[in-house]
Amino acid sequence: MVIDRKIPEWLKVKMPSGENYTKLKKLVIDQNLNTVCQEAKCPNIGDCWERETATFMILGDICTRACTYCAVTSGKPKGLDLGEPIRLAKTIQTLNLKYAVITSVNRDDLADGGSFVFSECIRQIKKLIPTCKVEVLTPDFAGNLHSLKLIIDAGPDVFNHNIESVARIFPKIRAKGNYKVSLGVLANAKNINPSMITKSGLMVGLGETIDEIFQTMQDLRNVKCDLLTVGQYLRPTKAHTPMARWYTPQEFKTIQNMGLGIGFKHVASGPLVRSSFHADEQHKNALNYPN
Repeated sequence: MVIDRKIPEWLKVKMPSGENYTKLKKLVIDQNLNTVCQEAKCPNIGDCWERETATFMILGDICTRACTYCAVTSGKPKGLDLGEPIRLAKTIQTLNLKYAVITSVNRDDLADGGSFVFSECIRQIKKLIPTCKVEVLTPDFAGNLHSLKLIIDAGPDVFNHNIESVARIFPKIRAKGNYKVSLGVLANAKNINPSMITKSGLMVGLGETIDEIFQTMQDLRNVKCDLLTVGQYLRPTKAHTPMARWYTPQEFKTIQNMGLGIGFKHVASGPLVRSSFHADEQHKNALNYPN
């Protein structure tokens, strides 16, 4: 089968620009912070940064894993920046954000996977800006329950861990991960705090079938996952996993309806949807969902 490599119209975005974009870019550099918006080459960077929202990436910019879909640099991280939580909180305070998303690289070199720094980031933000909602998008911590509990006990408003792909494809793109472990992370988060809003994300365009997408959504609902994001996989470079096909906006709508039909409180499904895209809106939908 020949894949049309021409980017569809619905995936074309403007080059990032604007006063707020420039301001946030300078602030991130000045405070020696990283954002997944930049590291993962997110197509929504212009939209989000102009709205003065960003997903901050803690624990450095070098990942100990080498997932074949991801643009983040892999290798051996250097040290640990214990001053990062307070710098991050002060940056969010300067920006006067009402909703902040924190994610990280995998840090398998650390005994706790970096969960202590995650928890300190949450605590510092809550201390400096009590009105700011905090969403965390975490690695799997190799299934370490202590690391997970440390983060949940810090009180994030949303706990997010991305499943990323269907079970059949998962080992091909996340060789150091495990589909069941990822489901277990979400299940354990809900067990630790049953009132915690949990969330996950899925990429499509890697060769999965619609039945496999539905099964993945069902697996997530079985562990009481509340929110879901579904977006088009975009191959970062020729060295990464090839893309199988483009999904149309109508197909994303169908996937959204499937997810809502099995009980997700909100499903953001679209070509340019990413884990933290308009995360504040998803959180509001979860809070307003009839129990």
